[in-house]
Amino acid sequence: MPLFQGTPLQLPSAAQRSGNSVGFPAGFVGELVVSEFLAKYATLVKAGVVFSAYAALTAPVIYTTAAGTGGPLIWNKPGSGLDAHVLAVSFGSLSAATSVAGSLGLTGNSGQNVAPTATTAIDATGSMYVGGSATGMGGVYRVGTPANAGAQYFPLVAVGTGAITIKIIDPAWVDVGGAFIIPPGAWGSIAANATLTAGVVGVGMIWAELPA
Repeated sequence: MPLFQGTPLQLPSAAQRSGNSVGFPAGFVGELVVSEFLAKYATLVKAGVVFSAYAALTAPVIYTTAAGTGGPLIWNKPGSGLDAHVLAVSFGSLSAATSVAGSLGLTGNSGQNVAPTATTAIDATGSMYVGGSATGMGGVYRVGTPANAGAQYFPLVAVGTGAITIKIIDPAWVDVGGAFIIPPGAWGSIAANATLTAGVVGVGMIWAELPA
């Protein structure tokens, strides 16, 4: 069995980001340590592969309708060499009430070899590593019309019809943890299980772009 050596309570230097490490992180008595010293996505963010998008939506459409799907709506172009692993989704409170109760969740489909049509610009997007590189996706949009409507739907939050003074979307943050992956030639998005007529909500998404 190989000998594992480590120095208790000592952080590695920046020079150890690649190549062989001097030792393994160790605890007070030299034991191997498994710890969330930083938030669990910090290493991915530091590597420059985590991105975010924010979409301000009016009357989010049902996932079975292609037209106006979103958002954010992420299109992973064929040949990107990347998978988009959705890490988390956040929902702001309704700023205008919906007349239809329902839910908001994840949907997507394959067969998207060209960009969706009728797209509108995303409200905000960028690397979670401030000043980092641009996304490798084919496009990130507020809404758009993909070639195929959503093939599946996974609800994340319930949305009620109460007045905005008393009704909020709760919880506001959902840790997806990479359980939803958008491969090359596919799209993924937030959508509803019913068209949330008149409702206005802000939605955020973060994802990691890792080798396909």
